Amino acid sequence: MAVSLVLNEVSDLCIGKPPQRSVPLSAATVIDALRALKRGSEPHLAVLDPDRASSGKKAVAVAGKICVADILCFLCYDGNLASPTAALERPVTALLPKGAGLVRLVEPQFRYSFILFEFSFCNLICSVLEALDLILDGAQNLVISIRSLGRKKLDQGGDDVATAAKFCWLTHEDFVRYFLNSIALCSPIPTLSIEDLGLVQSADALTIRHDEPGLSLLPLVRRALTDQAAVAVVTDDGQLLGDISPGALSACYNTVAVAAGIATLKASDLIAFIDHYGSPPESLVRAVKAGLKEKGLQEMLHLMEDELSSVSNSSSSSSDDEASGEEKRLRRPSKSFSSTVRRSSEPVVCHPGSSLVAVMVQALVHRVSYLWVVDEEDYGLIGIVTFADILWVFREQLQPSL
Repeated sequence: MAVSLVLNEVSDLCIGKPPQRSVPLSAATVIDALRALKRGSEPHLAVLDPDRASSGKKAVAVAGKICVADILCFLCYDGNLASPTAALERPVTALLPKGAGLVRLVEPQFRYSFILFEFSFCNLICSVLEALDLILDGAQNLVISIRSLGRKKLDQGGDDVATAAKFCWLTHEDFVRYFLNSIALCSPIPTLSIEDLGLVQSADALTIRHDEPGLSLLPLVRRALTDQAAVAVVTDDGQLLGDISPGALSACYNTVAVAAGIATLKASDLIAFIDHYGSPPESLVRAVKAGLKEKGLQEMLHLMEDELSSVSNSSSSSSDDEASGEEKRLRRPSKSFSSTVRRSSEPVVCHPGSSLVAVMVQALVHRVSYLWVVDEEDYGLIGIVTFADILWVFREQLQPSL
């Protein structure tokens, strides 16, 4: 299995991937990043550090990545809830986690080769184990410089992207898809259940009860961003009611309204609130407004009203066809990541007896990097399985080849 899987170049995993969009570390503000995320077709933005890039040490200097969920968490901290306008004008560096590690640079000429790895030529040639180790060590993305890659490799549709493209990045999903494409070489591991493989992990650190306040979600959403998972909302007896994922939060066009909802609603109500993307139920909007008034968050209330009014006016002033198009733009995420965003009340689940290959296919189809593991009888939450857990299985299978 190992010889067949490790002879490809890293650039082969980049085929069809678009150039990654970015904002500059020094000049951008939080509101700049939010606008760029809403305009774009990807759920994340790379934050570039031009000082590091100009030093010549790295062709691409990526300081980190951000998404709408990062901005929501930032807005919901106490001081920022009271002064959201000032918070949105803060530099984008305020969104980046302390410390490094989520994004790593990999040169495009690196190859997957066990032979050269055995001779410790790691500075020139990267084996699949080394690439996996970067991911399993906590890196969420491997940055691949694509300026030196051919146009055909990056864009088989014929568009000239090489002049504008600087880099793309690889994720857990790319590696899982890579192994799935060669799944027959991994037999019999893919047919075993996730329970037998020991992949079912506790979800306690990512679980909240339905009646807990939305602000209790913040540390869990931060954890979910790091773990590339979601927050499970459960009933009193432990049944999975729904989930709140960073992807679902990022799909909500009314960012200020969602932040206000987190500050005022219970977890179960928040699920319904974000399910409607640009048009939350009027009853919940009234509840959020009442909660903001009660907490004395007048500035947040005014921003929310302006935001909702702007959406309403833009829809009503359009023709029927234009309104239909605008509604789609507001309520649905862009094409390239629309399939990653599900209604929060419909979490993607599997069972302890589900096979590894079935879980891989299910996650890739729904464009999620995790599945909740539930009891088949009562839908009680048992745990979670993530792409990181799955990649450990393949790493262990490749290890004997060294």
